[in-house]
Amino acid sequence: MTALRTLRRLPELVEAGLVDAACLPALERVAAQYAVAITPAMADLVDAADPDDPIARQFTPSEAELVCLPEEDADPIGDDAHSPVEGIVHRYPDRLLLKVNHNCAVYCRFCFRREMVGPEGLRPLTPEALDAAFAYIAEHPEVWEVIVTGGDPFVLSPRRLADLMRRLDAIDHVKVVRFHTRVPAVEPETVTDDLVAALKSSSKAVYVALHANHARELTPAARVACAKLVDAGVPMLGQTVLLKGVNDDPESLTALMRAFVETRIKPYYLHHGDLAPGTSHLRTSIEDGQALMKAMRGTVSGLCQPTYVLDIPGGHGKAPVGPAFLVDGAVEDFKGRRHPYPPKAR
Repeated sequence: MTALRTLRRLPELVEAGLVDAACLPALERVAAQYAVAITPAMADLVDAADPDDPIARQFTPSEAELVCLPEEDADPIGDDAHSPVEGIVHRYPDRLLLKVNHNCAVYCRFCFRREMVGPEGLRPLTPEALDAAFAYIAEHPEVWEVIVTGGDPFVLSPRRLADLMRRLDAIDHVKVVRFHTRVPAVEPETVTDDLVAALKSSSKAVYVALHANHARELTPAARVACAKLVDAGVPMLGQTVLLKGVNDDPESLTALMRAFVETRIKPYYLHHGDLAPGTSHLRTSIEDGQALMKAMRGTVSGLCQPTYVLDIPGGHGKAPVGPAFLVDGAVEDFKGRRHPYPPKAR
């Protein structure tokens, strides 16, 4: 059936054919702990006849989320250790995160902030807390880039987004503003002319990073929404999480990266799955991720190559963990052949 509104309650998911009524007792325990929301755009993509549907695996709650491993952590990438004031995460010298809200259009089952987002998560910043966050940015001239995240900032009204941009415009040392969002794919109808206009700046370079994990998410409507942004002069980047059963094979990952590029979105990061509670059923091994990246190298356009990264647990930042091509004094080509470098004199 076609969903007419965002599905937030388990009975709605049963009615839509997305979950089995027999699973409700376990899923009620999941929903009590982690937020649930599936937009019509995503619900309509799910193939209910496929138990391994890659869209359903991302958004439909699963009993597997009740399994928590000892190494999993409510703050798996260590945001709290780098939060000098509420709403700010300042991990790297020249850039910081500004988390203005903690709600999203959809709630991903693998989210690394799943303990903080949703109706039962952290509250949006109060006006006073937002003032303190902007004061922190203004007081730190080393901050060249502000990454607006959350939650998802694109669920805010165009008026509030315009106000954020106005306040960032007033801070001269900030030169780049980047928004991280899923909205153009999961709720494309909300990318209105007013929203696009709200991002305009006379003094900042504005980027939008779109999170998508499967090529099917880039529907015709999603591509129209992205075109509005790109045609307005807003460059777009692609962010993806490597997920078991979603994109952990060369064909699926290649199709997604090509879909990004066809939509004028440059693939940026392929994130290894974080150690968020209840997400082990969706995580791959790093070795599997490296093999995927190696399979794509040379056979798929360089425009389609993201950087495979791991957020080091404990707040130590991202590290590239892609495959090595320089091995024992030889360079490996895309066919797996090794060539000495420098080459031996003839």
